[in-house]
Amino acid sequence: MPAVRSASSSSPPSSIGSTAAARRGRDLLTAIPLRETILPPTAPGLRIGLYGGSFNPAHAGHRHVSRTALRRLALDRVWWLVTPGNPLKDHRLLAPLPERVAQARALAADPRIAVTAVEAGIGSHYTVDTLRWLVRRRPAVHFVWIMGADSLGSLHRWRRFEEILSLMPVAVIDRPGHTLKAPSARAARAFAAARVPEAEASTLAGRQPPAWTFLHGPRSDLSSTALRSGA
Repeated sequence: MPAVRSASSSSPPSSIGSTAAARRGRDLLTAIPLRETILPPTAPGLRIGLYGGSFNPAHAGHRHVSRTALRRLALDRVWWLVTPGNPLKDHRLLAPLPERVAQARALAADPRIAVTAVEAGIGSHYTVDTLRWLVRRRPAVHFVWIMGADSLGSLHRWRRFEEILSLMPVAVIDRPGHTLKAPSARAARAFAAARVPEAEASTLAGRQPPAWTFLHGPRSDLSSTALRSGA
């Protein structure tokens, strides 16, 4: 994240002004009730899928992915990690974080799906930092990172993507147009030896990383981008 600079480039930056600007930037990202940034309840041994994204807005496709993961991976819970802002996307298109959290929770409508803005609470902007934080604080929980096949294609652009795969198992859910492309993506090729057969997907949460699987089946063609544009 670039450092915050003073508004005027013709005079030396004021340390007080810079501090205030940085604080305003943080406030824009974290202007959300504290309760929304607290981790959902856990217990040792729980198998929890982590599904991160902007959820701008959340839609039935997110719920479909989550229910697929709950069933095929034998998970106890799925957490939707509503990010303050994806570093690879234009933040100007983002709805306010509290609105996205509230809308996601209303749409999830499933006691097994919890919605949290914990990334805002810990000041994390990158998936790798979030996962590292969670693994340290909940070492007895079996986490699985969940992502769509479209995201696998760009995973090599994510910050320290190799570490993401080394922190916890990863489940890739098929998406229209990516059934054949995703398995040949750069990250998939780099970790080809760690791929778990789809028939053994229910064992994924208990495996030592790196371990990942690709789940085929009914797919949703819904996308937040299309919904925002009215397509």
